[in-house]
Amino acid sequence: MRDGRLEAALRNLELTVRGRLDGLLQGNHLGLVPGPGSELGEARVYQPGDDVRRMDWAVTARTTEAHIRETVADRELETWVVLDLSASLDLGTAACEKRDLAVAALAAIAHLTRGGGNRIGAIIATGEQTARIPARGGTAHARGLVRRAAELPRAPEGTRGDLAEALEQLRRPPRRRGLAVVVSDFLGEPTWERALRGLSARHDLLAIEVLDPSELDLPDAGTVVLADPETGRQREVQVTPLLRREFAAAAGAHRDRVATTLRRCGAAQLTLRTDSDWIADIVRFVLARKRAWSGGGR
Repeated sequence: MRDGRLEAALRNLELTVRGRLDGLLQGNHLGLVPGPGSELGEARVYQPGDDVRRMDWAVTARTTEAHIRETVADRELETWVVLDLSASLDLGTAACEKRDLAVAALAAIAHLTRGGGNRIGAIIATGEQTARIPARGGTAHARGLVRRAAELPRAPEGTRGDLAEALEQLRRPPRRRGLAVVVSDFLGEPTWERALRGLSARHDLLAIEVLDPSELDLPDAGTVVLADPETGRQREVQVTPLLRREFAAAAGAHRDRVATTLRRCGAAQLTLRTDSDWIADIVRFVLARKRAWSGGGR
Protein backbone atom coordinates (compact mmCIF):
# COMPACT_ATOMS: atom_id res chain seq x y z
CA MET A 1 0.00 0.00 0.00
CA ARG A 2 2.70 2.45 -1.03
CA ASP A 3 4.76 3.72 -3.97
CA GLY A 4 1.72 5.17 -5.74
CA ARG A 5 -0.23 1.92 -5.66
CA LEU A 6 -2.56 2.80 -2.78
CA GLU A 7 -5.72 3.28 -4.90
CA ALA A 8 -5.32 -0.05 -6.67
CA ALA A 9 -4.41 -1.82 -3.41
CA LEU A 10 -7.49 -0.50 -1.60
CA ARG A 11 -9.81 -1.49 -4.47
CA ASN A 12 -8.27 -4.96 -4.58
CA LEU A 13 -8.53 -5.29 -0.81
CA GLU A 14 -12.23 -4.38 -0.82
CA LEU A 15 -13.00 -6.83 -3.60
CA THR A 16 -11.08 -9.59 -1.84
CA VAL A 17 -12.86 -9.02 1.46
CA ARG A 18 -16.32 -8.74 -0.11
CA GLY A 19 -15.83 -11.74 -2.34
CA ARG A 20 -14.67 -14.19 0.34
CA LEU A 21 -16.14 -12.96 3.62
CA ASP A 22 -19.57 -11.70 2.61
CA GLY A 23 -22.29 -12.58 5.10
CA LEU A 24 -20.30 -14.71 7.53
CA LEU A 25 -21.33 -12.78 10.63
CA GLN A 26 -24.85 -11.77 9.64
CA GLY A 27 -27.09 -11.98 12.70
CA ASN A 28 -24.50 -13.43 15.04
CA HIS A 29 -22.94 -10.50 16.87
CA LEU A 30 -23.27 -9.86 20.59
CA GLY A 31 -26.65 -8.71 21.90
CA LEU A 32 -28.77 -9.33 18.78
CA VAL A 33 -32.25 -9.62 20.27
CA PRO A 34 -35.71 -8.41 19.17
CA GLY A 35 -37.44 -5.51 20.84
CA PRO A 36 -36.50 -1.93 21.70
CA GLY A 37 -33.24 -2.89 23.37
CA SER A 38 -31.77 -2.89 26.84
CA GLU A 39 -28.64 -0.76 26.36
CA LEU A 40 -29.11 2.59 28.15
CA GLY A 41 -28.88 5.68 25.96
CA GLU A 42 -29.48 9.39 26.57
CA ALA A 43 -31.90 10.92 29.09
CA ARG A 44 -34.66 13.21 27.79
CA VAL A 45 -37.64 15.10 29.18
CA TYR A 46 -40.73 12.97 29.87
CA GLN A 47 -43.55 13.28 27.36
CA PRO A 48 -47.16 12.07 27.78
CA GLY A 49 -47.40 8.46 26.68
CA ASP A 50 -43.83 7.52 27.63
CA ASP A 51 -43.29 4.30 29.56
CA VAL A 52 -42.98 5.35 33.21
CA ARG A 53 -40.88 2.25 33.87
CA ARG A 54 -38.06 4.03 32.04
CA MET A 55 -38.14 7.02 34.36
CA ASP A 56 -34.64 8.25 35.27
CA TRP A 57 -35.10 9.28 38.89
CA ALA A 58 -31.55 10.52 39.37
CA VAL A 59 -31.80 13.02 36.50
CA THR A 60 -35.37 13.92 37.55
CA ALA A 61 -34.22 14.74 41.08
CA ARG A 62 -31.23 16.74 39.85
CA THR A 63 -33.19 18.83 37.33
CA THR A 64 -36.58 18.89 39.15
CA GLU A 65 -38.14 17.94 35.81
CA ALA A 66 -39.33 14.47 34.86
CA HIS A 67 -36.87 12.62 32.60
CA ILE A 68 -36.84 9.15 31.06
CA ARG A 69 -33.87 7.13 29.89
CA GLU A 70 -33.83 6.17 26.21
CA THR A 71 -32.66 2.71 25.22
CA VAL A 72 -30.66 1.70 22.17
CA ALA A 73 -31.64 -1.32 20.12
CA ASP A 74 -29.27 -4.16 20.90
CA ARG A 75 -29.30 -5.26 17.29
CA GLU A 76 -27.24 -2.17 16.44
CA LEU A 77 -23.67 -3.20 17.12
CA GLU A 78 -21.02 -0.58 17.81
CA THR A 79 -17.51 -1.79 17.04
CA TRP A 80 -14.31 -0.02 18.02
CA VAL A 81 -10.95 -1.04 16.58
CA VAL A 82 -7.66 -0.15 18.24
CA LEU A 83 -5.18 -0.40 15.38
CA ASP A 84 -1.50 -0.56 16.33
CA LEU A 85 0.64 0.78 13.47
CA SER A 86 3.80 1.35 15.46
CA ALA A 87 7.21 0.95 13.83
CA SER A 88 7.47 -2.75 14.71
CA LEU A 89 4.75 -3.43 12.13
CA ASP A 90 6.86 -1.97 9.31
CA LEU A 91 8.29 -5.44 8.71
CA GLY A 92 7.53 -8.01 6.06
CA THR A 93 9.62 -10.86 4.71
CA ALA A 94 6.79 -12.74 2.97
CA ALA A 95 3.75 -11.64 0.95
CA CYS A 96 3.33 -8.23 2.62
CA GLU A 97 4.30 -6.12 5.59
CA LYS A 98 2.63 -6.60 8.95
CA ARG A 99 1.33 -3.04 8.59
CA ASP A 100 -0.51 -3.96 5.38
CA LEU A 101 -1.95 -7.05 7.04
CA ALA A 102 -3.17 -4.96 9.99
CA VAL A 103 -4.99 -2.60 7.59
CA ALA A 104 -6.47 -5.63 5.82
CA ALA A 105 -7.72 -6.93 9.18
CA LEU A 106 -9.41 -3.56 9.78
CA ALA A 107 -11.12 -3.84 6.38
CA ALA A 108 -12.34 -7.34 7.22
CA ILE A 109 -13.77 -6.27 10.57
CA ALA A 110 -15.53 -3.32 8.94
CA HIS A 111 -17.09 -5.67 6.39
CA LEU A 112 -18.08 -8.37 8.87
CA THR A 113 -19.87 -5.92 11.19
CA ARG A 114 -21.59 -3.77 8.55
CA GLY A 115 -25.31 -3.24 7.99
CA GLY A 116 -28.38 -3.15 10.22
CA GLY A 117 -27.58 0.20 11.78
CA ASN A 118 -24.17 -1.03 12.98
CA ARG A 119 -21.36 1.47 13.45
CA ILE A 120 -17.58 1.21 13.52
CA GLY A 121 -14.93 3.59 14.80
CA ALA A 122 -11.20 3.35 15.30
CA ILE A 123 -8.25 4.58 17.29
CA ILE A 124 -5.13 4.29 15.12
CA ALA A 125 -1.81 4.75 16.89
CA THR A 126 1.68 4.89 15.41
CA GLY A 127 3.57 5.95 18.52
CA GLU A 128 4.14 9.40 17.03
CA GLN A 129 0.49 10.29 16.50
CA THR A 130 -2.98 8.93 17.20
CA ALA A 131 -5.94 9.25 14.85
CA ARG A 132 -9.47 8.95 16.26
CA ILE A 133 -12.29 8.18 13.85
CA PRO A 134 -15.81 8.41 15.36
CA ALA A 135 -18.10 5.39 15.10
CA ARG A 136 -20.49 5.72 12.17
CA GLY A 137 -22.29 3.42 9.79
CA GLY A 138 -22.38 3.04 6.04
CA THR A 139 -20.09 1.84 3.28
CA ALA A 140 -18.61 5.27 2.61
CA HIS A 141 -17.54 5.60 6.24
CA ALA A 142 -15.98 2.12 6.26
CA ARG A 143 -14.01 2.90 3.11
CA GLY A 144 -12.83 6.19 4.58
CA LEU A 145 -11.79 4.41 7.78
CA VAL A 146 -9.60 1.93 5.91
CA ARG A 147 -8.16 4.68 3.72
CA ARG A 148 -7.26 6.80 6.76
CA ALA A 149 -5.39 3.86 8.27
CA ALA A 150 -3.55 3.11 5.02
CA GLU A 151 -2.54 6.75 4.51
CA LEU A 152 -1.37 7.44 8.07
CA PRO A 153 2.36 8.32 7.91
CA ARG A 154 4.77 5.82 9.40
CA ALA A 155 6.42 6.69 12.69
CA PRO A 156 10.10 7.66 12.43
CA GLU A 157 12.61 4.98 13.35
CA GLY A 158 13.25 5.00 17.08
CA THR A 159 9.64 5.92 17.98
CA ARG A 160 8.12 3.61 20.56
CA GLY A 161 4.52 2.53 20.28
CA ASP A 162 2.23 2.50 23.30
CA LEU A 163 -0.62 0.03 22.94
CA ALA A 164 -1.69 0.49 26.56
CA GLU A 165 -2.24 4.22 25.99
CA ALA A 166 -4.31 3.56 22.85
CA LEU A 167 -6.48 1.11 24.80
CA GLU A 168 -6.95 3.65 27.58
CA GLN A 169 -8.21 6.17 25.03
CA LEU A 170 -10.89 3.66 24.09
CA ARG A 171 -11.80 3.03 27.74
CA ARG A 172 -12.24 6.69 28.66
CA PRO A 173 -14.76 8.06 28.20
CA PRO A 174 -16.76 4.79 28.35
CA ARG A 175 -18.49 3.92 25.10
CA ARG A 176 -21.68 1.95 24.66
CA ARG A 177 -21.49 -1.80 25.03
CA GLY A 178 -20.30 -3.54 21.88
CA LEU A 179 -17.29 -5.16 20.25
CA ALA A 180 -13.71 -4.01 20.85
CA VAL A 181 -11.07 -5.28 18.42
CA VAL A 182 -7.34 -4.86 19.04
CA VAL A 183 -5.00 -5.34 16.07
CA SER A 184 -1.32 -5.51 17.03
CA ASP A 185 1.80 -7.67 16.96
CA PHE A 186 1.80 -7.58 20.79
CA LEU A 187 5.59 -7.45 20.95
CA GLY A 188 7.34 -6.54 24.19
CA GLU A 189 6.07 -6.74 27.73
CA PRO A 190 2.26 -7.01 28.14
CA THR A 191 1.91 -3.57 29.73
CA TRP A 192 -1.47 -3.40 27.96
CA GLU A 193 -3.06 -6.12 30.14
CA ARG A 194 -4.68 -3.81 32.67
CA ALA A 195 -6.27 -1.60 30.01
CA LEU A 196 -7.56 -4.63 28.11
CA ARG A 197 -9.05 -6.08 31.29
CA GLY A 198 -10.87 -2.80 31.80
CA LEU A 199 -12.41 -3.03 28.33
CA SER A 200 -13.60 -6.59 28.97
CA ALA A 201 -16.02 -5.34 31.63
CA ARG A 202 -18.05 -3.55 28.96
CA HIS A 203 -17.19 -5.06 25.58
CA ASP A 204 -16.82 -8.35 23.79
CA LEU A 205 -13.09 -8.54 22.99
CA LEU A 206 -11.25 -9.78 19.91
CA ALA A 207 -7.46 -9.61 19.65
CA ILE A 208 -5.92 -9.97 16.19
CA GLU A 209 -2.24 -10.83 16.41
CA VAL A 210 -0.19 -9.98 13.31
CA LEU A 211 3.03 -11.93 12.77
CA ASP A 212 5.87 -12.29 10.27
CA PRO A 213 7.76 -15.61 9.98
CA SER A 214 11.09 -13.87 10.62
CA GLU A 215 9.88 -13.14 14.17
CA LEU A 216 9.47 -16.84 14.88
CA ASP A 217 12.56 -18.36 13.24
CA LEU A 218 15.86 -16.83 12.27
CA PRO A 219 16.95 -17.63 8.72
CA ASP A 220 20.10 -19.68 8.20
CA ALA A 221 21.91 -16.68 6.73
CA GLY A 222 25.29 -16.50 8.42
CA THR A 223 26.01 -13.02 9.73
CA VAL A 224 22.94 -10.75 9.96
CA VAL A 225 22.16 -7.33 11.40
CA LEU A 226 19.15 -7.29 13.72
CA ALA A 227 17.43 -3.94 14.25
CA ASP A 228 14.75 -2.76 16.68
CA PRO A 229 12.68 -0.16 14.77
CA GLU A 230 11.15 1.25 17.97
CA THR A 231 14.51 2.04 19.58
CA GLY A 232 16.84 2.27 16.58
CA ARG A 233 19.28 -0.18 18.18
CA GLN A 234 21.14 -2.57 15.90
CA ARG A 235 23.23 -5.63 16.57
CA GLU A 236 25.28 -7.82 14.28
CA VAL A 237 25.02 -11.50 15.10
CA GLN A 238 26.33 -14.76 13.72
CA VAL A 239 23.39 -17.09 13.11
CA THR A 240 24.31 -20.53 14.38
CA PRO A 241 22.11 -23.62 14.86
CA LEU A 242 22.20 -23.00 18.61
CA LEU A 243 21.15 -19.37 18.22
CA ARG A 244 18.31 -20.36 15.90
CA ARG A 245 17.01 -22.87 18.45
CA GLU A 246 17.24 -20.37 21.29
CA PHE A 247 15.56 -17.66 19.20
CA ALA A 248 12.70 -19.99 18.24
CA ALA A 249 12.24 -21.07 21.86
CA ALA A 250 12.17 -17.46 23.09
CA ALA A 251 9.73 -16.45 20.34
CA GLY A 252 7.46 -19.38 21.15
CA ALA A 253 7.54 -18.56 24.86
CA HIS A 254 6.57 -14.96 24.12
CA ARG A 255 3.69 -16.04 21.90
CA ASP A 256 2.47 -18.37 24.64
CA ARG A 257 2.65 -15.53 27.15
CA VAL A 258 0.63 -13.26 24.86
CA ALA A 259 -2.01 -15.96 24.35
CA THR A 260 -2.25 -16.61 28.10
CA THR A 261 -2.60 -12.89 28.85
CA LEU A 262 -5.29 -12.44 26.22
CA ARG A 263 -7.27 -15.37 27.62
CA ARG A 264 -6.94 -13.90 31.10
CA CYS A 265 -8.42 -10.65 29.76
CA GLY A 266 -11.34 -12.54 28.22
CA ALA A 267 -10.32 -11.84 24.62
CA ALA A 268 -10.76 -14.22 21.70
CA GLN A 269 -7.55 -14.47 19.69
CA LEU A 270 -7.07 -14.60 15.93
CA THR A 271 -3.52 -14.88 14.56
CA LEU A 272 -2.74 -13.66 11.04
CA ARG A 273 0.63 -14.19 9.33
CA THR A 274 2.21 -12.46 6.38
CA ASP A 275 3.10 -15.84 4.85
CA SER A 276 -0.36 -17.43 5.01
CA ASP A 277 -3.81 -16.96 3.47
CA TRP A 278 -5.18 -14.41 5.93
CA ILE A 279 -8.68 -14.53 4.45
CA ALA A 280 -8.81 -18.31 4.99
CA ASP A 281 -7.59 -17.82 8.56
CA ILE A 282 -10.39 -15.31 9.22
CA VAL A 283 -12.98 -17.62 7.65
CA ARG A 284 -11.92 -20.52 9.89
CA PHE A 285 -12.03 -18.27 12.95
CA VAL A 286 -15.46 -16.87 12.13
CA LEU A 287 -16.96 -20.28 11.38
CA ALA A 288 -15.63 -21.62 14.69
CA ARG A 289 -17.23 -18.65 16.48
CA LYS A 290 -20.54 -19.22 14.72
CA ARG A 291 -20.54 -22.88 15.75
CA ALA A 292 -19.89 -21.84 19.35
CA TRP A 293 -22.68 -19.24 19.28
CA SER A 294 -25.13 -21.78 17.84
CA GLY A 295 -24.24 -24.41 20.43
CA GLY A 296 -22.32 -26.61 18.01
CA GLY A 297 -19.17 -26.81 20.10
CA ARG A 298 -16.16 -24.68 20.97
